[in-house]
Amino acid sequence: MSEETPFPAETVALVQSHLREVQDFPAPGVLFRDITPLIADPQGFGALINILADRYRGKVDAVAGLESRGFILAAPLALELGVGMLTVRKAGRLPGPVVGVDYDLEYGSARMELQPFTVQDGQRVLVIDDVLATGGTANAAFELIERAGGVPTGLCVLIELTDLGGRERLAGRQVESVLKY
Repeated sequence: MSEETPFPAETVALVQSHLREVQDFPAPGVLFRDITPLIADPQGFGALINILADRYRGKVDAVAGLESRGFILAAPLALELGVGMLTVRKAGRLPGPVVGVDYDLEYGSARMELQPFTVQDGQRVLVIDDVLATGGTANAAFELIERAGGVPTGLCVLIELTDLGGRERLAGRQVESVLKY
């Protein structure tokens, strides 16, 4: 694990101590880092949300959660910040009107969508998710927010998988991760 992070050591320790590693999930050879123990611990999860709120307070007007674990982080963070939450979802899960972005995956393609009427012109939007892997979903979210008239301020993730090149795909964007593997 890399030690470079914009978050204090206590935040890193909090997240790290609540991760569960699951070998061969969702496929053989994959080491899945599960945040479920963190969100199941009310004190730990509450502390994380407070830390994130302190970091982004006054800097954003909305928080965009990426389907699906990003929703778990975005909703309480938006509430704590006193701002709205935007949902960036997989294709076909939001009633229209929507704007959509198609993007490439390692094996195939995917589509993310956003209801543009939920974004105000010039609104500063923090994108949040549990993991940054290849960066495709986060990049699509940035594009959707911009198309809807918002201004993405950056991406916050709990875990960054550095070998998958997500940060490079998001070059020029603010990316903050608590843990890097």
